[in-house]
Amino acid sequence: MPAIGITGGICTGKSTFCDSLRAALPAAKFFNADEAAHALVELPEVKEEIRAAFGSRVFSRNGALNRAKLRAIIFGDTTRKRALERILHPRIRRQWRAEAKKHRNSPDYFFADIPLLYETGGETLCERVVVVACSYKAQLGRLMERMSIQASEAKQMISSQMPLEEKIRRAVHVAWNNGDRARLAQQAQFLVALWQKESWTKK
Repeated sequence: MPAIGITGGICTGKSTFCDSLRAALPAAKFFNADEAAHALVELPEVKEEIRAAFGSRVFSRNGALNRAKLRAIIFGDTTRKRALERILHPRIRRQWRAEAKKHRNSPDYFFADIPLLYETGGETLCERVVVVACSYKAQLGRLMERMSIQASEAKQMISSQMPLEEKIRRAVHVAWNNGDRARLAQQAQFLVALWQKESWTKK
């Protein structure tokens, strides 16, 4: 089966959409880039690279990474954000590329949930890309609620990413998530039915 990329913007509903895909395709395999990044920053060699790029201020006295402090730095400075991406993204890309290759000859679907899929050129490794999108107002409200932050900070985080409109333009499929979970689940089920009717061919 092919690799299908799932992407979108922060707080547009990618995780909820993937949950719906799991319910529709219990045997499907998933790679989650956020989970991979979370695990990577605990590795000693990655911590050292982060320390070299950002200094000891992003670590607590016991050596633990202060994720909130690091997040505040990268979302306020595009150059620093790219510095962190240079540390993490090649490793994440190798991981999910290996997973996709491993499942290429499997009868089960393989989904790569990667927020920065287009930013890192990962769409070239996918036969299909689904962008989970919503209105700016909905995205802003969800982000403020999820992270307990002010509108100004949420707007800065959203603007640091590739515009959602650009991702929509590049997508093969778009799941629109301005409604509730049930509405998003219906769209996931529709796409699964569509894919099951298709004859997959490699590019």
